[in-house]
Amino acid sequence: MGESTVEASWLAGHIGERSARGIASALTGLIRRGDIAAGSRLPTVRGLAAELGVSPATVAEAWSTLRRHRVVSAQRRRGTVVIGPPSVPRPARYERIGEFGSRLAVDLAIAAPDPALLPRLDDALAAAARTERLNDYARETITGRLREAVEPTWPFAAERWLVVGGGYEGVQLVCQTLALPGDRIAVEDPTGARLLDIFEALGAEVVPVACDRDGPIPSSLARALRTNPAAFVYQPRGQTPCGHTLSPARAAELAALLAPTGTLAVEDDGIGEVSTAPAVTLGEHLPGRTVLVRSYSKSHGPDLRVAVIGGAGETIEKVRVLRSYGTGWTSRILQDALAWLLTDPGARQSVARAREAYARRREALAGALAERGVPTGNHDGLMLWVPVTEESAALVTLAAHGVAAVPGSRYQVAAAAPHLRIATSRLPDDPDRIAELAELIALAAAPPSLR
Repeated sequence: MGESTVEASWLAGHIGERSARGIASALTGLIRRGDIAAGSRLPTVRGLAAELGVSPATVAEAWSTLRRHRVVSAQRRRGTVVIGPPSVPRPARYERIGEFGSRLAVDLAIAAPDPALLPRLDDALAAAARTERLNDYARETITGRLREAVEPTWPFAAERWLVVGGGYEGVQLVCQTLALPGDRIAVEDPTGARLLDIFEALGAEVVPVACDRDGPIPSSLARALRTNPAAFVYQPRGQTPCGHTLSPARAAELAALLAPTGTLAVEDDGIGEVSTAPAVTLGEHLPGRTVLVRSYSKSHGPDLRVAVIGGAGETIEKVRVLRSYGTGWTSRILQDALAWLLTDPGARQSVARAREAYARRREALAGALAERGVPTGNHDGLMLWVPVTEESAALVTLAAHGVAAVPGSRYQVAAAAPHLRIATSRLPDDPDRIAELAELIALAAAPPSLR
């Protein structure tokens, strides 16, 4: 079609099955074949519904599906406009924005482990390569060695176990088995940017839950539960980006609220063994309704690509089935390498040293900022949640001095007070350098008139 506007009557004539799925499929086919060009404006929901003899809600659902797959875009003045054939959703919050080039002197944007503090992998991999079932094609959800190493540290009795390729993959797979497009997921606000990207890609509606230093606030969770979410996703310790940790008393309160509902508790323990806080869990109260995803990337090495899922058996079995369409299982070499690291005295000492170093670095910068009138409330984790007057101006100020940071708005479900997320895991141990960085961050946080 050469016209910039697609006529409702013409489009209706090319749609066979008149369900939301059929409408979306037919329109996608027309766009793939080039019968409808990118930039074309689609008919209104009511106009096409009238031509098809269906409800406007059916067409609106089809349009929503196409938006999730980046086929069309809703534009205020032009209506619904074709973007092009289906594409993979991009994790916009997670992807790095900005090119600093040679001016980047200090990277405070990536809250990654310090390679110098990770345990060595050579002996662990050598030992794991001698696993009894090496190259066996049988799918193994968790090796015997890894389960023996992990189970004593698990904060509640898990009904089933599964090993996946990292913490975020674990959360994504669990939520994918629970939530259909349009379902609700309750989550802390603010929360991890990648979690919000995952929920958006799943087509879920995010319901925010406010938090304080003891974790999610019961009254806020109660309001969220009234929307009947499929899952409540939260971080039990070292929370990104605020660094709070769930207290035992708060866990009991939250469990009491969840008990009469059908909502599954999904615990994302992304910091794992480098947290300074003990593992507190809703699984102690609701073992059959809780799934804990624990990552070992920050504590033992991101190249292991290992996270363990333990908890509610029915949900974990669904994740196992879903994963069977892809990789099926995680390498036994990687699993047993982690098992070796979890039990080796030298590796355990390395993790303990890293835990102390990360806490020392975070507290050093927090203290220096407090001295300059910039309060932060993080008590655990690899970052600080820094209040600023204006995010964009603060980022520009830091960038002008070769320092990268992340805008707090990426982590927020609802618009709130401006913040920057400052990574602390790779900070220098030099007090003078910490003081210089604190001075610069305080300058960036201040109102423009005071800079």
